[in-house]
Amino acid sequence: MLISKYLIGSIITLSTILALKLYIPLFNEPITKDDFLNYNVTIYRDTWGVPHVFGEKDKDTAYGLAYAHAEDDFKTIQDIMLALKGRLALEYGKDAAPNDYMVQLLKIWEVVDSRYSKDISKEVQAICEAYADGLNHYALLHPNEVIKGMFPVDGKDVVAGFVHRTPLMFGLDRVLGKLVSNENPNIALDDKLKSESSFDNILLGSNVFAVNAIRSADKFTRLAINSHQPWNGPVAWYEAHLHSEEGWNVNGGLFPGSPVVFLGHNENLGWSHTVNNPDLIDVFELEIHPEDKNKYFFEGEWKNLEKSKISIPVKILGLFRWTFKREAMRSIHGPVIRNNQGTFAIRYSGFGEVRQVEQWFKMNKAKNLDEFTDAMSMMALPMFNTVYADKSGNIFYVYNALFPKRDKSNYDWSGVLPGNQASLVWKDYYKFEELPQVLNPKSGFLQNCNSSPFLATFSNDNPIESSFSKNLGIETFQTNRALRAMEIFSSDNSITREEFYNNKFDTYYSENSVIAVNLKRFLNEASSEDEDIKEALNLMKSWDLNTDSTTTSMHLAYETIRPVYDPDKYVYDYNKNMERLTEVVKWTKAAFGKIEVKWGDIQRLQRGKTNLALSGGPDILRAIYSEQKPKDRVGIAGDCYFEIVEWDTEGNVSAQSIHQFGAATQDINSIHYDDQAKLFAKHKMKPVWMKIEDIKLNLEKAYHPGKE
Repeated sequence: MLISKYLIGSIITLSTILALKLYIPLFNEPITKDDFLNYNVTIYRDTWGVPHVFGEKDKDTAYGLAYAHAEDDFKTIQDIMLALKGRLALEYGKDAAPNDYMVQLLKIWEVVDSRYSKDISKEVQAICEAYADGLNHYALLHPNEVIKGMFPVDGKDVVAGFVHRTPLMFGLDRVLGKLVSNENPNIALDDKLKSESSFDNILLGSNVFAVNAIRSADKFTRLAINSHQPWNGPVAWYEAHLHSEEGWNVNGGLFPGSPVVFLGHNENLGWSHTVNNPDLIDVFELEIHPEDKNKYFFEGEWKNLEKSKISIPVKILGLFRWTFKREAMRSIHGPVIRNNQGTFAIRYSGFGEVRQVEQWFKMNKAKNLDEFTDAMSMMALPMFNTVYADKSGNIFYVYNALFPKRDKSNYDWSGVLPGNQASLVWKDYYKFEELPQVLNPKSGFLQNCNSSPFLATFSNDNPIESSFSKNLGIETFQTNRALRAMEIFSSDNSITREEFYNNKFDTYYSENSVIAVNLKRFLNEASSEDEDIKEALNLMKSWDLNTDSTTTSMHLAYETIRPVYDPDKYVYDYNKNMERLTEVVKWTKAAFGKIEVKWGDIQRLQRGKTNLALSGGPDILRAIYSEQKPKDRVGIAGDCYFEIVEWDTEGNVSAQSIHQFGAATQDINSIHYDDQAKLFAKHKMKPVWMKIEDIKLNLEKAYHPGKE
């Protein structure tokens, strides 16, 4: 589902109107094959099923990408369209209603309608319209897959998808959900919420690291693009190669519904993002008039809340639907939610921004560092650490964030703020040049693994922490992945290609990691008369912190300690740890009949009939996050699509990539549904072909959309 679990069941009431579900035509407007005759594009599917989309113009390529991606995952793309249109509940029922409420509360469509033509260039409007046409063409030819009334879509729908998704990436849905759920607002406002539950995305993150000639044995420049995402759903990676005669030539990963690559490389440069956690959301408690709940006190006077009605049609049974009514409110600060704790207004970075596609498109087509940083300086993306490398040997890191310029008084901006002061209602943002960043460090190395920007390298070229205000919310901790990256790369002044690849697949916890430090403490204290617990403790004492598939201690140690990202957030609790150890020992004996079990027998990649052992684990450079089942653990997130890109001393590019499953992300009948899984499980990768000659030498089929 496309919405946060924190919103589910919190918004709608039953004081509503029952109505018959009206007939909705399959397509809102008549469309025919003739509507798509003006596009000139060929889709080349290589032997791994990866689409190489060659168009004459950029818009032709965008059209072909949409069609190719729809072939592989039309359902997810269509669900995204439902979400951004606020129609999820009409299709999937009341549990999806919070998304539809949020779409209206945040005025997503008012923003898109008012800014689409004004803020987005004609060039990018054209690729958005063309991408929509690619979806429309597929929908026309596959009517049995289409939800009635969903098509045709247009360029505004494509842009609305980005406007809808962007604030969710920095946790706005979580904050809204907790306020709506009547929870303590001080808890709701902790945008760094990290509970200690086991595998509920606590440690999900990403890795990126780069070396240039200073640190590589062969003087090559190398970049590891290694995002960690769920393996299925609306934010699962899809690999594509996009090429046009207008200078677009990029290979990389994108999400369903996107006409551009989010992370990847062209012949000149490459980049990757990791999720960062800047403080981009502020919540204000409003002082409400004692006799009129629709007025709030601001700068010495009572102001009226802006009010409107939200209608959410919800599927109930068969042909019936309810239309739920709810009030929406706004103040000078932003959207307002009233709960039994008070009345709260939310202000967040990037409201009104619609140029996300534009920025990524400029990054896709950038030819050098200047063009890339020019694209980044648009600041249409409100977050994401970004590491860059290019054929000239430049490596660059920036802690990208749309930081509000907040009042420098002594207010705690991570908590609830008073809503009656104009000085606290920020309007401006820091410029790109003011962000933490590093260009070409003396070490020849850069990394970010969802960690501190002040430790991006191990030379003295790091940004200085004291130069940045505490109210920006910049992370200062190091994840295990960051610790390992720094340890591995700092110990080798001449890194070979093989070593660079091996470093990406490192399976160890650092001795300075949360799990290592607290496991040592626990083992020094732990004792038991139970023979099974004794055996488990002895196994853990012999553990070398490796998460390779052959280790027999990983499941015991990790389930007992369960670390969090930030060492300062970890609370050591001996009794809780012993309870967990007892639980994992009980589960292991029930599932396997013994306690000493190889990690690869427990952690599995399952896809169709494929069932493979997996190394790695949470917060490991070889990141794997798995979900416990009765007889094993099944991988659900972490390492997924990633690339390793390199430029030789002449500036020639080559790359390898891998996907955890394959290019056919939803087509269970395709050989590409799971054909990359065996390579993935063995820490292997496949070649990336970008030259047409190489593509044709490794070709499965070539076709024009609708003529496959």
